[in-house]
Amino acid sequence: MDLTLSKPKMAGFKARLASAAAGVLCLAMGQTVLAAPEQTMSVDTVSVDSMSVDSMDAEFATAQNFDKRDPWEGMNRRIFAFNDTLDTYFLKPVAKGYRTVTPDPVETGVSNFFANLLEVRNIVNDLLQWKWQQAGNDTGRLLINSTVGIVGVFDVAQHVGLPRSEGEDFGQTFSTWGSGQGPYLVIPFLGSSTVRDAVGMPLAAYVNPITYVDHIPTRNTLIAADIVDTRAAILDAEELLSGDKYTFIRDAYLQRRDYLIQDGKVEDDFGGEFDF
Repeated sequence: MDLTLSKPKMAGFKARLASAAAGVLCLAMGQTVLAAPEQTMSVDTVSVDSMSVDSMDAEFATAQNFDKRDPWEGMNRRIFAFNDTLDTYFLKPVAKGYRTVTPDPVETGVSNFFANLLEVRNIVNDLLQWKWQQAGNDTGRLLINSTVGIVGVFDVAQHVGLPRSEGEDFGQTFSTWGSGQGPYLVIPFLGSSTVRDAVGMPLAAYVNPITYVDHIPTRNTLIAADIVDTRAAILDAEELLSGDKYTFIRDAYLQRRDYLIQDGKVEDDFGGEFDF
C-alpha cells in the first residue's frame, strides 16, 4: 500500500473500502459457483463443489462475525440514515463546489496542512504504544514540515527519508493496552466508530492543535475547512460502494481498524500472515 500520496486521507479511505470490496467480491463469486448448472459427476466436480461450499461457509462465518460486532444495528442504521441525508444535501455539494473552484496544488497543500497537524496525535500515541522508531519518524516529519514545509503545506519530510505513516490514534493505543473493541457504533455527524474508538475521541481533540486556537471564528473556520477537505478527498472513492451502503461502510470500517491495529499484518484463510 502506497502511503506517500499527496492525499493521505483519500488513500486511507480507499484502502478501507477496497478491503471490504474484496470480501463482497469473494462472496459473489462463491454464489456464482454454487448456482452453476450441474455437471456429470466426476472427481474434479466434487472437488470444485466442495471448495465452493467451504468458501461460502467461510464468508457466512465472516458475515456472522460482523453481525456480532454490530448488536445495535437498528439504532445505528437510523443514525446512519440521518448522517447520509445530511451528507447528500449539504456536505457533499459543498465538497464538490470546493473541489471545482480550488486548484489541485492548493487542495493538496490544504490536505498536507491538516495531515501535519495530525502528526501531534500520532507522536503521542506512538509513545503510548512504545513505538520509538515510529515516534522519531513522526516527530521529524512534524518539525521539518512545520518549518521548511511552511506550516505543513509542503510535505518536505517524505523527500528526506521520513515517509508518512498510516497514523496512530487512541483507539489503537487502547487496543495495545488490552482494551476490547466493543460494539460498532454510528455517531451523529461523526459517522462510523466503535465504543473503544469513541472513548478516544475527546483525547484526540485534546491533542489537536486547532483546539487551542483562541480566536473562535478562526478555530471554527479551520474545523470546517478540515471537514470539507476530508469530504472532497473521498468523492472519487464513492465509486467503490456497492450493495447495501450501511453494511458496506460498516464492514469496511471494521476491517480497516483491524488492519491498523495489527500494523498491516492480516491473516489469510489458511492461517498464514501477510504483511503489507
